[in-house]
Amino acid sequence: MADADSELTRFGAGTHRYVLAPPLPEADIRAFETRHHIRLPADYRSFVAEVGDGPAGPAHGLMPLTVPRADVDDDWAVDEEWRGDRRPGRLAEPFPLTEPLPGAIGAPTEGLTPGTLMLAEEGCAMFVRLILNGPHAGQIWHLDPDWGGFVPMAPDFRTWYTDWLSPQ
Repeated sequence: MADADSELTRFGAGTHRYVLAPPLPEADIRAFETRHHIRLPADYRSFVAEVGDGPAGPAHGLMPLTVPRADVDDDWAVDEEWRGDRRPGRLAEPFPLTEPLPGAIGAPTEGLTPGTLMLAEEGCAMFVRLILNGPHAGQIWHLDPDWGGFVPMAPDFRTWYTDWLSPQ
């Protein structure tokens, strides 16, 4: 993809530059799951264990699982969102929605995201989130509080990521 988009014109490419961080050791993934009392969906888990721990990916790229981005910027909402997901107990809480919530939501949206892991940021408070528990576990949902609501965008991580890999 980097060769095909050497000018980094594809949305988000200037942020992740098509670079993958090394995969995470199994012990680090297991420690993350134990600390947060969760089990990551198998397709996402195998990606970070075998392919890489971000950042090359959809939107402005995949967020790292266990440590903050190297260039953390307190002014960038994605870093605050990343830290918020890692508060004790947050990832293990039940996902509160039983069905999609289309349309404008407004702020704040924090009450909608327990039991989800933010995977990527699209700008303007729009985030891609992986549902970790409940009937929607494993699905990828898009959170756009101003216009689109909180709705499914892919049945699983693999589909979401491989769709991004497809030529635009």
